[in-house]
Amino acid sequence: MGSDGPLAELRELTRRLRAECPWDREQTAVTIVPHTVEEAYEVADAARAGDPEKLRDELGDLLFQVYFLSLLLEEQDAGDLDDVARAVHDKLVRRHPHVFGDAEARTAGRVRERWEAIKTEQEGRSGIFHDVPGSLPALLLARKVQRRAAAVGYDWPSLEGPAAKVREEVDEVLDELERAGRPAPETEPDAAVEAELGDLLFTVVNLARFVNVDPELALRGAAARFRQRVERAEELAADAGEDWAALDLAGQERWYERAKAALGSAERR
Repeated sequence: MGSDGPLAELRELTRRLRAECPWDREQTAVTIVPHTVEEAYEVADAARAGDPEKLRDELGDLLFQVYFLSLLLEEQDAGDLDDVARAVHDKLVRRHPHVFGDAEARTAGRVRERWEAIKTEQEGRSGIFHDVPGSLPALLLARKVQRRAAAVGYDWPSLEGPAAKVREEVDEVLDELERAGRPAPETEPDAAVEAELGDLLFTVVNLARFVNVDPELALRGAAARFRQRVERAEELAADAGEDWAALDLAGQERWYERAKAALGSAERR
């Protein structure tokens, strides 16, 4: 079987599912895209976990999404999988003149600069924030608009800038909280508090961008660590004959810190 055998088989399978499966027949691009986004996140989780077998499995799921959406294009006479592949091939060649042409780009930063310039000069995209999808998760949306601004020189010259801005925004949030206090449960937040918290989150994303940290993956990692520590704290308390959920905050915090230390020791081994 040729090297394109599995890909050809997947293409044929996609066509058959579209023709014969009642669920697949009803799908549109709008209904499929949420699954596409979900699969992309599962790929990210597998990559972050360093699990090659899981990554291979999740990449397959994401690849099927590409095949299915390409088939929907074909049904509309708007292109097919070959057109999708040809377009991205040509785009990657065009955006890498340092590989396929005479341009020079010796650093990753220079490659990014050239990438943005090519999109403007050769692809007719106008405006600093061209083609920024509003449907991006908020952390990734913030990073993308910050990158676009940085591409035209609107960026901090050193790490001290974004770090100081985070401290400034923390102080502004605390000032507003002191004024407004905590709202009653299930009521609308204070507008000024909401705005200042938004500014704080935006500046934290900017700091993350500045030190090459993906804010989405960093926050997901923090959430995973918190969940693991709480679950371990509950286990440790149960081993000692205590119900962690029934403890006061001081008691829960005591077990949480022990869980944090135990998990940290396990990670270092």
